[in-house]
Amino acid sequence: MANAIVSQSGGPTGVINASLVGVIEQVCKQKQIKKLYGAVHAVKGIVNEQFVDLRKVSKKILEEVAASPSSALGSSRDKPDRAYCEKILGVFKKYDIRYFYYIGGNDSANTCYIIDTMARESGYELQSFHVPKTIDNDLLVTDHCPGYGTAAKFVACAVRGDDLDNRALPGVKIDVVMGRHAGFLTAAAALAKQRDDDGPHLIYIPERPVTMERFLGDVDGVYKKYGRCVIAVSEGMCDVDHKTWTEKLAESAEHDSHGNVQLSGTGALADFLAGQVKGKLGIKRVRADTFGYLQRSFAGLQSEVDAKEARRCGRQAVLYSMKEQSGSVAIRRLKGAKYSIELFRTELANVAEKTKSMPDTFIDKEGNGITEAYIKYAMPLVGKLPRTQYLGNLPKV
Repeated sequence: MANAIVSQSGGPTGVINASLVGVIEQVCKQKQIKKLYGAVHAVKGIVNEQFVDLRKVSKKILEEVAASPSSALGSSRDKPDRAYCEKILGVFKKYDIRYFYYIGGNDSANTCYIIDTMARESGYELQSFHVPKTIDNDLLVTDHCPGYGTAAKFVACAVRGDDLDNRALPGVKIDVVMGRHAGFLTAAAALAKQRDDDGPHLIYIPERPVTMERFLGDVDGVYKKYGRCVIAVSEGMCDVDHKTWTEKLAESAEHDSHGNVQLSGTGALADFLAGQVKGKLGIKRVRADTFGYLQRSFAGLQSEVDAKEARRCGRQAVLYSMKEQSGSVAIRRLKGAKYSIELFRTELANVAEKTKSMPDTFIDKEGNGITEAYIKYAMPLVGKLPRTQYLGNLPKV
């Protein structure tokens, strides 16, 4: 018998805890695993030996954890290099940890890959498995990522309500959504549309650079047509030189531990775009919101499909570790009229430090909207959305 460890890394999601619970409940069924350590705050918690005993958590608490957003074990933005990973492996050896489950995105997959490689090089028997999560939906190989459906549901619901707000008090409304390099989450704003004149009327994603002149021209055209305009913008919205507008706003912009310009924790892009619209188009009522971190951990808004798949991925990682040395869990969408998936294992190297972008088939030819192909792709992941009504379009008496 040997021990296992699980931790959560990177940005939290609405269902990352479902994956954690999936790992816990499946590990508890394996006779060859004696203890299951939960590392508090990911790799930082591993090197500091900050562990909790997850086998002692009651089923009632686990169900509540699975329904809770954010990371129940805490998280970390540390990006371990080889020296850092040597410390991690040293802790594994100290505690006789032979099974490592790491729930996270592509950087987490890379950490898992480095540790697994080092373990093999040193002759230490270790099963390392990456459990996918990211609201950005940008991991390679997998059809979609656990966490995306729930975040997309938040965006769709928020924009649907925001559109009604804009109808009540017409003007221009700009919503900035997470998405540094991939526009999947911003694209979810398109799911908000019920009527032909519903917002969002314009959607801008990182995959389609846009000049400020083009942006203002698009807004002006919609405003003249409807007397209002609702816009969804990715935080990674960029100019034709592929430099984000946020980066252009401040040469000394804040950077995170991965060297990325801080985009989500500031309203700079929203304020800048609102100022451009008001100043250059002369529209009086212009408002802007940055969804920021709310879209990652909003309580009570889980996608049912997303939560089930996230939990299933956690369970499957444990099952794979019983017969495979390492890997990452991925999702394959099956063909057929009814939505269904299957899970499969892929190599860690196929996921580590790699990202995917929105396919061209999901983006309209104008580059400021989303196609029906995306709607068909995303709706099963999000699930049923609340219906809304507006009476202002009724025939006048």
